[in-house]
Amino acid sequence: MRRIRGTTVCAAAVFAFFLAMPALAGPEEDFASGLKSYNNGEFKIAFELFRKAAEKGYVKAQTRLGVMYETGRGVSKSEFDAVFWYRKAAEKGYPPAQTSLGFMYQRGKGVRQSDADAVEWYRQAAEKNHARAQYNLAVMYRLGKGVSQSDVQAARWYRKAAEQEHTNAQFTLGWLYTIGKGVPQNFAEAAKWYRRAADQGVMMAQYNLGALYFQGKGVPQDNILAHKWLNLSAAHGHDGGRALRDQVAEKMTPEEISKAQQLAREWKPQKGAANKE
Repeated sequence: MRRIRGTTVCAAAVFAFFLAMPALAGPEEDFASGLKSYNNGEFKIAFELFRKAAEKGYVKAQTRLGVMYETGRGVSKSEFDAVFWYRKAAEKGYPPAQTSLGFMYQRGKGVRQSDADAVEWYRQAAEKNHARAQYNLAVMYRLGKGVSQSDVQAARWYRKAAEQEHTNAQFTLGWLYTIGKGVPQNFAEAAKWYRRAADQGVMMAQYNLGALYFQGKGVPQDNILAHKWLNLSAAHGHDGGRALRDQVAEKMTPEEISKAQQLAREWKPQKGAANKE
């Protein structure tokens, strides 16, 4: 009886021991810890944590590992190894990795340069609604690299990225509407897309929007708003914005200039979700 009780007690103790054991960290936990270390500037620690998760097939960690190899943060720079890890995640259908692998092919970094392969990887990610890939694919269509040149297709993919608050796509789409390339010329549409980029702090979009207000193209003519946007572009270092702002000011009263300056001071960038992984 004692023996049975002893065995029972021993078995219960072993069972309790296993219940009390913490679970081993999975790839998600390793990745989260790595991300925290990376954001704290502890790149070598982050690299090891990302590597652990990447070796378990976690695509986000594989992509981050590719970035670290590409940039040389936390590990010796190796474009070859960057391509290796980007490809691992890309072949599993992860859009950020597909986009990064496309970029490596486009630039010939760590792999034989191939615009056609770049386009293929961009397209795979773009069709999954990845804004950066959509923008890059639009550029390839506009330049006719790796694909037949098509302003219409370029405008199509710029729009898809622009609708996701990709600021460069918004500015470029506005420019296409300004000159009527790939889309019908439409200054109202140009102003709309310039505004969305300008609201996020894009200097050239602020300049072009200010110019449209000064000219009254696509928007009601308004010197106060023209001065505001040109002043903001000038504050970001646009010499043309400074010159055109001063030209606009010559047609304004001191009260109007004061109002425009107040609007510029009160302006704050409205960051969208562009370019986030």
